[in-house]
Amino acid sequence: MSVRRLAEASVQPASFAFNRANAAAAKQWIKKYPKGREQSAIIPLLMLAQEQEGWVTKAAIETISDMLGMPRIRGLEVATFYTQYQLNPVGTRAHIQVCGTTPCMLRGSEALMDVCRSKIHHDQFHTNDKGTLSWEEVECLGACVNAPMVMIFKDTYEDLTPERLAEIIDLYDAGKGASVTPGPQNGRITSEPASGLTTLKSEKAILKATRDRETRAATKAAKDAEPAAAAAAPVPPAASAAPAPAPVAPSNASKPKTDAVETSPALKSPSATKGAPAAERAASVAAPLHSAANANKAEPQVEDVSKQRKGPKNKAEPASAFKAPEAKVKPAKAAAKAAKPSPGNRSRPIGKKPV
Repeated sequence: MSVRRLAEASVQPASFAFNRANAAAAKQWIKKYPKGREQSAIIPLLMLAQEQEGWVTKAAIETISDMLGMPRIRGLEVATFYTQYQLNPVGTRAHIQVCGTTPCMLRGSEALMDVCRSKIHHDQFHTNDKGTLSWEEVECLGACVNAPMVMIFKDTYEDLTPERLAEIIDLYDAGKGASVTPGPQNGRITSEPASGLTTLKSEKAILKATRDRETRAATKAAKDAEPAAAAAAPVPPAASAAPAPAPVAPSNASKPKTDAVETSPALKSPSATKGAPAAERAASVAAPLHSAANANKAEPQVEDVSKQRKGPKNKAEPASAFKAPEAKVKPAKAAAKAAKPSPGNRSRPIGKKPV
């Protein structure tokens, strides 16, 4: 993105102030933000200043920054960052923004820029001799299906040809820009196909009023046909005297018989069954008994691992590993044997016989 700078000091006004209507609008915008966050209102306030003056002046940036209690350099950062703010004087009657992104470029936006160069100024951001018109190339303006297009103030003019854009420029230069209808300039409605609609040519089929009218007509026809159908249908004598069969209740075959809230008949509302919780539990399927030994068991593949879940940990050794004879003695027996001195032990006390 190119560097955006403020206009020369020679064209900057000495001061800025909102008019009465914009001052009231500025207060409303500030109220929309929570306490301590009023500085966020700088974006809409700068737009109000641009709509009032035609462009964003240095005095407007400083005045709005002081109004919001923020450093002026912060206000300058916002104004120079967003390309929606015009930092130089533009045409007093129209500033034409020509979209130059890929869809519009493929559909002839270069020819529209040539029209602006010939009728306004050769370079962007320069006004014509009378100061009423200016233009610039911008990025996508969101009407790609209606390319090429331009935006003047807040209105878009789409499906343009160089000849039609020249007519629009002349009307704005003459002060008759309000007579130009925004939107597509080739007669099509919004974003319909350029060749015309192929489906949904009539909205009557999809309107709610049409559906409601058809529903009422069908209901009335059904009611009118009921007496005639009842009179025409023969009724057997036995069938007319027989009582209507009772409705069949839904089956509970797939539901487990428990006292849970989901399946307990005593908790239905209204319930024909009145039972105590003890009776419900007695009629329920008992839970399996808890066994700590069974709970500690696992699959054989898990039990075969060297690291056991509980108990002493045995060091895994190969089956063919050599073990000394004394290592095969159990620890408890080995300790007892070591505590009992042998008759040939010279370290035993003198005068005492071994037990």
